[in-house]
Amino acid sequence: MKKSLGAKTIVYPAPVLIVGTYDKAGKPNAMNVAWGGLCCSNPPSVAVSIRKATYTYGNVVDRKAFTVNIPSESYVKEADYFGIVSGGKEDKFSATGLTPERSTLVDAPYIKEFPLVLECKLTHTVEIGLHTQFIGEIVDVKAEESVLGETGSVDMEKLNPFLYAPEIRMYYGIGKFLGKAHSIGKPTKIS
Repeated sequence: MKKSLGAKTIVYPAPVLIVGTYDKAGKPNAMNVAWGGLCCSNPPSVAVSIRKATYTYGNVVDRKAFTVNIPSESYVKEADYFGIVSGGKEDKFSATGLTPERSTLVDAPYIKEFPLVLECKLTHTVEIGLHTQFIGEIVDVKAEESVLGETGSVDMEKLNPFLYAPEIRMYYGIGKFLGKAHSIGKPTKIS
């Protein structure tokens, strides 16, 4: 029997997404965004929801661009830090020792050390309530060669991303491979 937990912000798992932006003066910033994910396949798009009170919110509005950076487990401390402090008060890149790289395609930085990056131009802004959802068209995906498999696609085990459990505020590694999507269920006979 299921127990009602009420209306809560629970979706398991939640990806750990680090949004890269520039402020008005051109200073790079990064923010750990708890609410986000893919939202369209054509055009390829990602959505991130950000509170107006954040430094990153103003940066996205001003620059009309952002990057989504996927850290590996080895950067869990830095990723968490990006969600703890405000870029308006601290230089997060100096504090973490990570390197902002200028995108040549969008007006936003990405994080050199993180193995997977989505470069996005802002296409839609949706006011939801406490958060504003920014939808960005993915104009390029950059991946370190070290995380690519034999077919040239991202290999999840090599990428080694981690997940966020919002209600309990915990990070978790990704579990073992279970099966190929759109294939593992084919031999199943449902009666």
